[in-house]
Amino acid sequence: MSGRVCASILQRASSYTLTLSSTAPFQPRSAHRCPFSSWGTSSVRSDITGEDSGSWSLSGRHLSTRQDLDFQLNQVQINSILRSNEQTVTVPEFDGRGLSAVRKFESNQLPANTPNEDRRSSATCLQSKGMLFGVFDGHGGWACAQAVSERLLYYTAVAMMSKQSLEYLENCMENERPVPPILQWYKHHADFNYRESASLYIDHLRVFWQELLESEEHGEGMSPLDALDFSFKRLDADISLEAQVPFSNDLIKSTAIQVAFAGSTACVAHVGTDGIHVANSGDCRAVLGVLEEDGSWSALPLTWDHNSQNQAEMERIRSQHPPSERDTVVTEDRLLGVLMPLRAFGDVRFKWSHELQQSVLASLESGADLDSLNLYHYTPPNYLTPPYLDVAPEITHHKLRPQDRFLILGTDGLWDELGNEEAVRLVGEHLSGIHLQAPVSPSERQMKLGKMHDLLLKRQARASPALDTNAATHLIRHALGTGEYGELCQERLALMLSLPEDLARMYRDDITATVVYLNSDLARPRRS
Repeated sequence: MSGRVCASILQRASSYTLTLSSTAPFQPRSAHRCPFSSWGTSSVRSDITGEDSGSWSLSGRHLSTRQDLDFQLNQVQINSILRSNEQTVTVPEFDGRGLSAVRKFESNQLPANTPNEDRRSSATCLQSKGMLFGVFDGHGGWACAQAVSERLLYYTAVAMMSKQSLEYLENCMENERPVPPILQWYKHHADFNYRESASLYIDHLRVFWQELLESEEHGEGMSPLDALDFSFKRLDADISLEAQVPFSNDLIKSTAIQVAFAGSTACVAHVGTDGIHVANSGDCRAVLGVLEEDGSWSALPLTWDHNSQNQAEMERIRSQHPPSERDTVVTEDRLLGVLMPLRAFGDVRFKWSHELQQSVLASLESGADLDSLNLYHYTPPNYLTPPYLDVAPEITHHKLRPQDRFLILGTDGLWDELGNEEAVRLVGEHLSGIHLQAPVSPSERQMKLGKMHDLLLKRQARASPALDTNAATHLIRHALGTGEYGELCQERLALMLSLPEDLARMYRDDITATVVYLNSDLARPRRS
C-alpha cells in the first residue's frame, strides 16, 4: 500500500477507535456422522484446530461509542484477528475403502463485509469416493453463498452415488429408518446453517435422487466431471423454482426469495485417486502447487476467471444475444454495467423476465421490509433478451503426478492481492519450512519464480520460522501485509485489520483460502 493510500485511510478513519476482547482457547468437538449433518439441530465439528478470538463481532472487531480508530495493533492482537476462523483437518491415510488422495487441509477466512459474504465447505464422500472442497463468494448479500455452501456438495455426492445406494437411501426415507450418511462434513465452530429451510432442502435433494433413480442410464453413478456439471445446474434451477413456490411459512418463503435474488460464485474441487476435478463458475480460483526438479515451485492454474478480462468468456456472453446488444451486454467491465462475475448461482435479476421478478417480489407479505431482506425493485440497463447470466461451470481434470503437492482454493479477495505464482511460493515455503525474508525489488519480483528463488539464496536472505502454522492464515497475512518491495510489513497489516466496518470493504474484499495437501505417493512415476 502506498503512503498516499495509507494517509487517505488515516484521514477518513480519524474518528474511529478499536477495542479488543480477550482471547479464549477453542476446544474442538469430536466428530460424528449424520446423513444431513449440515442441516441438523446440532453442529458437526471434526478435527478442527484453531484459536477463538473471544467475543469478536462478525468483522473480527468491536467499535467503541467514541468511534475513534487506533491502528496500533500489537502482534498478539493481529494474530487473534487472523486466526479466529482458521481450521486444520488431518485426513486418515486409509479410510477403509482405500488410500486417501488428501493428507490434510487448512482453511481460513477474513471478512471485510459485515456479515462475511464468503462461505467455504469441505466434506468426505461416504457413499462414493473422494473428498469435496468448495469456496463461495456471495454478492448482493450472503444469502445465496450460504445456501449454495450447504447444498451443492450434497447434490454432487448424490449424483456420484450408484443406483443401488440411492435405492437404499430412498427405502430408508420411505420406511422412516435411519438414513446412511452421505457426507462427513468438516465444520468450523463459527459456521452456521439455514435451519428453518432444512426440511425444504432435504425434500428437494430427495426429489433429485428420485429422478436419478428413474433414469435408466444412472447405473454406477456419474463420474466426478458429470456430477459436478449436473449438480451446479440442478441446484441453481432448484434455487430459482423455490423462490416461485407459494410457501405458507413466511420465513421459508422470504429466505428462498432472498437466496434467489442474491448471487454467489463457486469453485468446487473433487479430489480422488483418479485426480482432481475442478468446477468453477465465476471468479474464484483453484491453483495447483507443483514442486519442480530443481526445488523451485511453480503454479498450475486449474480455473480461469469468468470476468471481462477473459476474452473467451466475453465472446461466449456476446454470442448468446443479438448483434445489436454486442456493445451493451458488458459495459465498464461488468455484465450490463452492474455485475462483475459473468457466471453465478442465483442472481435471478439477470435471469428472469421483468414480469416474473415483479410477480415474485409482490408475493411477499405487504408488510415485508424489502430493504432488510436486501431486495429491491431494480432492472439493469439494456435488459432486453434475458437470461444474461447462467451458472454452467467450466470443469477441468488433472491427473495427479508425484510433483503435485497442494491445491489452493480461494475467493477473489485472495487473488486480488496475490498472483498465482506468489501464492504457490508462499505455501511451498511454508510446507518446506524455509521462509525467505530478504527484500525484493519490483524488478526482481517480475523474474521467474525459480530464478527469484536462486537470487534470494545468493543474497542475504535467511530462513526463519513462519508466524502461522496454518498455511491459509500464512496466505492471508501476506496478502494483506506485503509491502512495496515484497517484505512483510507489520504496519500495513495492522492498518488493514484495523479498518472499521464502513471502510474495510473499500480497501479489501472478504478473503477465503483453503489449502489441500495431496498424497503424492499415489502418483507413481512412469517407467521410461
